Amino acid sequence: MKPTVASFPRARLRRTRRTPALRGLVRETLLSPDDLIWPVFVREGDGVEEPIPSMPGVMRRSVDRIAEAAREAHALGIGAICIFPYTPLEARTEDCAEAWSPDNIANRAIRAVKAAVPDMAVMTDVALDPYNINGHDGFVVDGEIVNDRTVEALVRMTLAQAEAGADIIGPSDMMDGRIAAMRDALEAKGHSHVSILSYAAKFASAYYGPFRDAVGASGALTGDKKTYQMDVANSDEAMRLIERDLMEGADMVMVKPGTPYLDICRRARDTFGAPTFAYQVSGEYAMIQAAAQNGWIDGEKVMMESLIGFKRAGCNGVLTYFAPEAARLLNG
Repeated sequence: MKPTVASFPRARLRRTRRTPALRGLVRETLLSPDDLIWPVFVREGDGVEEPIPSMPGVMRRSVDRIAEAAREAHALGIGAICIFPYTPLEARTEDCAEAWSPDNIANRAIRAVKAAVPDMAVMTDVALDPYNINGHDGFVVDGEIVNDRTVEALVRMTLAQAEAGADIIGPSDMMDGRIAAMRDALEAKGHSHVSILSYAAKFASAYYGPFRDAVGASGALTGDKKTYQMDVANSDEAMRLIERDLMEGADMVMVKPGTPYLDICRRARDTFGAPTFAYQVSGEYAMIQAAAQNGWIDGEKVMMESLIGFKRAGCNGVLTYFAPEAARLLNG
């Protein structure tokens, strides 16, 4: 679109910025609570709310407290809650079998949320890293993260989550061919209604550190994830990956991390027109919180500005740890 503007003084672009009412009338980008997905961490126990030091204000919660959190989120109008399991090192194994157990902590949390708030949309995480003694998203064989055997395991994990009541499956593993395999399995097992929000462009980023603390993966991880997560310098490759996942049956796509990759969000939305999301990851959240706690920025204003930035870049919604705080402000 080429803007048409009269010459000064006929055009005074400040006229529509003069009052809050005028600014509201011409505002191009709107943010609402139902644009937000709230990532939450579940752990074993009862009545547990355990603070995560590297993510101020974020907690690991037991299943009963996750259900309470879901009630809160639903009352605030938040669009969905996304469940991530915390698994201590001693509970991790080479075969990752707990990942697809019907009674693992994540699947119990799904059932608890759906029982407490049936209308709450529940998203899950599909990757082996919370259950893998090596901390990787896939099986490690002779130092290599193997693809096809991992995809078979991810399909089993997907079906267990769908059977527990998940509305949205979130594959975050970045293995090749996993979306087609998951979609085919969901269709074959009668879960055709379950959506897939694919982490289609997930970069091998340094912004994930606090999250790995939150799920207990920091001490487990051997090496790095660069052989399967994307090179941070690549944009064209992101488009290829997003197109592939859409062609394989993804209903929605995600860019992760968020703020450093707003160009990818904009490009994806303009290129494909598919529902596009970004994950404002743990490092982004922690930096804003740390600066706010030191008095260097106005935390609330920077939080809201960052979320508007995702919408302005073309995102339909955002996964953000700020979801409850932002929703309260949006609700007035």
